[in-house]
Amino acid sequence: MTAALAIARRGLPVILFEQADRLEEVGAGIQLFPNATRVLTALGLAEALAPAIVATDSVRLRVADSGRDIATIPLSGYDAPYWVVHRADLQAVLLAAVEATPGISVRLGTRVDGFDAGADGVAITTSGVSTGEQHGRALIGADGLWSRLREALGRRSPARFAGRTAWRAVVPASEVAPSFLVPEVQLWLGTGGHIVHYPIRAGAAVNIVAITTDDWQSTQWSTEADRTEVMTRFPRRLWASEARELLAAPDRWQKWALYDRAPSIIWGRGPVTLIGDAAHPMLPFLAQGAAMAMEDAVVVADALARSPDDATRAFRSYERARIRRTARVQRASRRNNFAYHLGGVGARIRDAMLSALGGERLRARYDWIYRWRADVPAPSP
Repeated sequence: MTAALAIARRGLPVILFEQADRLEEVGAGIQLFPNATRVLTALGLAEALAPAIVATDSVRLRVADSGRDIATIPLSGYDAPYWVVHRADLQAVLLAAVEATPGISVRLGTRVDGFDAGADGVAITTSGVSTGEQHGRALIGADGLWSRLREALGRRSPARFAGRTAWRAVVPASEVAPSFLVPEVQLWLGTGGHIVHYPIRAGAAVNIVAITTDDWQSTQWSTEADRTEVMTRFPRRLWASEARELLAAPDRWQKWALYDRAPSIIWGRGPVTLIGDAAHPMLPFLAQGAAMAMEDAVVVADALARSPDDATRAFRSYERARIRRTARVQRASRRNNFAYHLGGVGARIRDAMLSALGGERLRARYDWIYRWRADVPAPSP
């Protein structure tokens, strides 16, 4: 939807195909660092998002077994905010903007099964509510880690299982202690696992993500999970009572197996390309998956605006601008997968090093991510 908005803003018509029959409230929280909020603000969505977001300015690192603080990373030194929000609230704001934007048509309940690209554009085959063949000048695949369009482009390298399962839940603010409602992101680092939590929905709820080493594998984005599964993987001997108290609060959990792929130097062919997880799926240990997709969206829109009659040229330009940066983020996310879950002496050395560096220098390590910007045309009055 971000890509559709950015492309339409540049005067190009867009048809948005979505295989779900309806867009409904799914998912949990999402962190929007300054590189992402710049995109959303430039698209004119800040005011609509304001009632749903929690504006925070720090990430607090904690030791799992004691709850002791390691460091607090400030995120207030940028010209864009740091927000946390429920994914469904972000989706609702994007959808409202899409529906209000001339030049965008949304086709729900429609799956793109394949394509045939030629000199005069792209023909796609669809199934579902809109079945048959559709024609356009260009095709952008935004269909995630298990992308059908990626396969159709010949990119069939298998996804890499990370040996981790993530459990997630959203709990009403009334059911947790006040310490969990502070407007900050808390990151607990433990042996073989970590926990992230923060308030969402203007402080009315708390989002929890708990990740541990695990051998369960599934291609499903979300699977029902039992609270006992979570509590057993975060035992008393390794996790402070405060952390376990939070994990015990939700009645319902969802889980998903974590995968990524090695960085690729080829995303498209002819007038076809990929954005987001379809192009560069990454582990969630920098909370940058959605942000990278938003960055892709405005860069590909800008490339199309510069070459509106030559999508092939536009897409190769977009890919050259994005491949190196997204690969760097993928690699950094993989490194955090290792660092977050150290135990014993390794964990103690890590915590001492992070504490010695301090919040300002820890933030500076990721300035190259957070300071990114792209030009977006101003919203129409």
